[in-house]
Amino acid sequence: MAKPPQQTGFATRAIHHGYDPMSHQGALVPPIYHTSTFAFPSVEHGAACFAGEAQGYLYTRIANPTLALLETRIAALEGGEAGVAFASGMGAITATLWTLLSPGDEILVDTTLYGCTFSFLHHGLARFGVVVRHCDMTSPVAVQGALTPQTKVVYFETPANPNMRLVDIRQVSMLARAKGAITVVDNTYCTPYLQRPLELGADIVLHSATKYLSGHGDVTAGLVVCDAPTAERIRLVGLKDMTGAVLSPLDANLVLRGLKTLALRMERHCDNAKAIAALLAHHPLVERLHYPDHPTHPQRVLALRQMRRAGGMIAFELKGGIETGRRFMNALKLVTRAVSLGDPETLAQHPASMTHSTYTPEERAAHGIPEGLVRVSAGLEDPEDLLADFEQALTTASEASAQAAA
Repeated sequence: MAKPPQQTGFATRAIHHGYDPMSHQGALVPPIYHTSTFAFPSVEHGAACFAGEAQGYLYTRIANPTLALLETRIAALEGGEAGVAFASGMGAITATLWTLLSPGDEILVDTTLYGCTFSFLHHGLARFGVVVRHCDMTSPVAVQGALTPQTKVVYFETPANPNMRLVDIRQVSMLARAKGAITVVDNTYCTPYLQRPLELGADIVLHSATKYLSGHGDVTAGLVVCDAPTAERIRLVGLKDMTGAVLSPLDANLVLRGLKTLALRMERHCDNAKAIAALLAHHPLVERLHYPDHPTHPQRVLALRQMRRAGGMIAFELKGGIETGRRFMNALKLVTRAVSLGDPETLAQHPASMTHSTYTPEERAAHGIPEGLVRVSAGLEDPEDLLADFEQALTTASEASAQAAA
């Protein structure tokens, strides 16, 4: 006898959940509903749909069968009730926060955030009367002291982009709930394969599905998972009215394709990242390594407790700072110099001049983003080839730095 859907394994749900080929003329791959609007059998039925009295699709800005399958599937993988799809990760973030916050409310966020999230909070929400406050969420004591009666949302990434700081999801969610605040976790780095924040007490989990979930570097998308009533609010307020950040059916289909291989890909991403981290940890040019499963990471115990594996992201600092980092990156031959993450290709970037350039130098210093930090997204290539490229680039950078100092 087949297992009920909720009891099947992760990879099985990622491939099968929410779709029956026999309900779609036997099509093994779900069809793409490439339409902006939908026909009604009668005026009365259309009116009932708009009034919320009948089920039916109205307009793709609100809902679409292809998007609905993606939303159902990501909710099943994250262990939530409902999902909402967006045109980008920032669409998911902005739509969620526009829905949850009003002028005079407070949002408490971690010290380190993705650059565009930081910019939206300080240059967007703050302009409309929302108070943005940072605290060191690696310390539950700091979080408890920072929460106020005005705090409506507690928001963080774990691991944080780009410096790999971790936040104890269970502890912080418990503290937030005790004060009546909603906990929102950006789970892009881990995906539900490695970490499920809702099962640890968070209220809302969101993703840039551009990254690991789609997995091929050919789509931009975002996803939110939470309880059904909150998802409906985010859909009708944040998505429909505030942002219009609608994911196209074709792009939703590409994310669905990516989910089918997510479990396999994440294992290879993790394997390659661990091999690269081991090389970096013992290289004399490396000043500091930021990788959750390395003994030098101060939160390794937490990583092992709330993550299945340490993930595919690595950050490190080289001796000689930013100039050595530039020499290293320019010497890479196989590894690609590019932002984003979670692609089949291994990508290297310099946060201070790229993804986190929205911070001022002073803000980067205050928020734990060193100027010489290099961020690597380990891809799916053969590990021997990646290690050889890192080795030669480190050697080139070391020799160039020595010459520059002579």
